[in-house]
Amino acid sequence: MSIDRRKFLRQTAVAGGVLAASGWLPLGAQASGRVKKLTILHTNDVHSRLDPFPMDGGRNQGLGGVAARAALIQEIRKEGGEVLLLDAGDIFQGTPYFNMYHGEPEIKAMSMMGYDAATIGNHDFDAGLENFAVQLQHANFPILICNYDFTATPMESKFQPYKIFQKGDIKIGVLGLGIELKGLVPENLYGNTVYQDPVAAMNRTADLLRKQGCDMIICLSHLGDKYDDDKLSDEILARESYDVDLIIGGHTHRFFEAPKKYTNRRGGDIVVNQVGWAGIELGRLDYIFSGSGRKNLSNAHTVVIGKKTRE
Repeated sequence: MSIDRRKFLRQTAVAGGVLAASGWLPLGAQASGRVKKLTILHTNDVHSRLDPFPMDGGRNQGLGGVAARAALIQEIRKEGGEVLLLDAGDIFQGTPYFNMYHGEPEIKAMSMMGYDAATIGNHDFDAGLENFAVQLQHANFPILICNYDFTATPMESKFQPYKIFQKGDIKIGVLGLGIELKGLVPENLYGNTVYQDPVAAMNRTADLLRKQGCDMIICLSHLGDKYDDDKLSDEILARESYDVDLIIGGHTHRFFEAPKKYTNRRGGDIVVNQVGWAGIELGRLDYIFSGSGRKNLSNAHTVVIGKKTRE
């Protein structure tokens, strides 16, 4: 696996500069008590891209592929410290692997890489809701979604609204949000699934997680970064949130140069990040938790996976 080191360092420096300028870096954290570290790795909209893009002279040639991503994840885990690996949906659709196997190799690959959780994207319905439920028998990670009511569907017992992860001394709550399906997905594919207001579902679920003593609350969102109209997006979610610390987004395939920061309803900081599509990049967010209960994003890395960076 080859990573464009110069671009990696440049993006890290840019992100670090933004974080320092906005006060996210931990100043004097060591003096406030025991310091704990957490690395969050994340993907979105991988779209069945199991192999790297072919070396055909195209813009993305040589990029992506689960083998290179798995090697990078393993390398990061060897650094020591606590790691949480998450995905923001659209696991399926985009290569012949999905057409032939309907998602089985995608779910198996994520399980082998040790994903902790994922949410569901609109394209994950493309072979029908029953198919998605069947493919989850190959998953050793949960599907998290708190704004879809799957009552009387094949997914009724195949999902969780949220999950709490204990990573060392750090307690992290993770919830998932899905996009409005009507008009986006054929009705016969999502069946009796009922879409519920994501803002209300997010705040209700995050409140439960806060009351259970979570040190950090993460939302896996497949709503999209932002839009030109008033369509619900991660930007709106962030500003309407009370207790969420981080939104890992998807759907709009945006390659963020650095995480975005918004102010939530309590006047606090909330971070949003997204890493394009097709497994071309792996997001990495390093957090430091101080003994006083403060958490700070100490570094943000956008790691390009493969032999050639995008132009």
